[in-house]
Amino acid sequence: MSYHNPPTEPRISATFDEYTMSEIRRAAATGIYDIRGGGAKRKLPHFDDLLFLGASISRYPLEGYREKCGTDVVLGARHAKKPIELKIPITIAGMSFGSLSGPAKEALGRGATMAGTSTTTGDGGMTEEERGHSERLVYQYLPSRYGMNPRDLRRADAIEIVVGQGAKPGGGGMLLGQKISDRVAEMRTLPKGIDQRSASRHPDWTGPDDLEIKILELRELTDWEKPIYVKVGGARPYYDTALAVKAGADVVVVDGMQGGTAATQEVFIEHVGMPTLACIRPAVRALQDLGMHRKVQLIVSGGIRNGADVAKALALGADAVSIGTAALIAIGENDPRWAADYAALGTTAAAYDDWHEGRDPAGITTQDPELMKRVDPVAAGRRLANYLKVMALEAQTIARACGKNHVHNLEPEDLCALTVPAAAMAQVPLAGTDWIPGKGGY
Repeated sequence: MSYHNPPTEPRISATFDEYTMSEIRRAAATGIYDIRGGGAKRKLPHFDDLLFLGASISRYPLEGYREKCGTDVVLGARHAKKPIELKIPITIAGMSFGSLSGPAKEALGRGATMAGTSTTTGDGGMTEEERGHSERLVYQYLPSRYGMNPRDLRRADAIEIVVGQGAKPGGGGMLLGQKISDRVAEMRTLPKGIDQRSASRHPDWTGPDDLEIKILELRELTDWEKPIYVKVGGARPYYDTALAVKAGADVVVVDGMQGGTAATQEVFIEHVGMPTLACIRPAVRALQDLGMHRKVQLIVSGGIRNGADVAKALALGADAVSIGTAALIAIGENDPRWAADYAALGTTAAAYDDWHEGRDPAGITTQDPELMKRVDPVAAGRRLANYLKVMALEAQTIARACGKNHVHNLEPEDLCALTVPAAAMAQVPLAGTDWIPGKGGY
């Protein structure tokens, strides 16, 4: 007599699932690794695993229509003569011209300005569209040095030294030849139509001592006016934050692995770095240990989507957040109205991540003149501004519910976690207990 009842349907291996097998076949057929844009697709502990503990008897809430709740933030007051003053603690991350079209860069500048915040250049230099429509523009200083020049450094409102990116800490990026148009080639001093790889490390320094020298050079070049940011990918956030502060940074940007990228190896995107949620508390602890928390500002990026994410990042100790993928979606990326065009590329609007191939139906991640015409930078900028304002309002709403008259007054005590991994990463109690994994309790 058999006690084994075979399943009615064949079982797929959890280790060798259909996607894994298809990737093995693709690698065997082509002999090259896969390159794509976007961020990590695997499920990771994230802000959804945290909840706020709103006010009741033990906490007194604020009345939303009568009592103010501030959202302003000042970035870079440590050394800079002209720190950046923002109305909201949500900035636009660096995304290059070349990866993005000119109209898309203009839309980002317009939207950020209407919302009272900053945008960032990305690799490849400063475009007149972005500078002309960005009231506050951060200039990225990257290992590639593409498009870098002293004039634009002085025209910027802040300088961000990029050491690493969340989607590819320790790795460089790719810009395929079909996106190297005449204008992109001229800005980057590259041959037209030839694939371009961005370096993974700066050519003129190898460690924190050299970084300190570089920061001083940039300060001298800009007459000590501009705040200097240092951006790191989420890998060793405690030590990287501490070393950036000791090197003289005014602001530290920590980018978790949910952050996107224009293009890099998929093996990087999915298997290198740490979740954004795991990066915040070590970075904050480094600032606290150095007596620099709130004196050196911390910006967190990587998978920020809504006002709740903003509020949770601030409660964990960040001063501001930065968005990239979400900003592109707000201005029209992956828009279902181009569903037929996405289908013709063998994908859908919701899944499209081949941003590096230059065939984007939305006209945002392309240099194709006809596709770019689909972007109305004025309308797209207005949509981005609306989105940013909604995020700020959502963060305010949560702060008021927790009894706080400024979003920066949110604190870890206002949070609990739904899962043990999230509780351990965020260092807040598991819901219904006072247990923080690794810190005792019950």
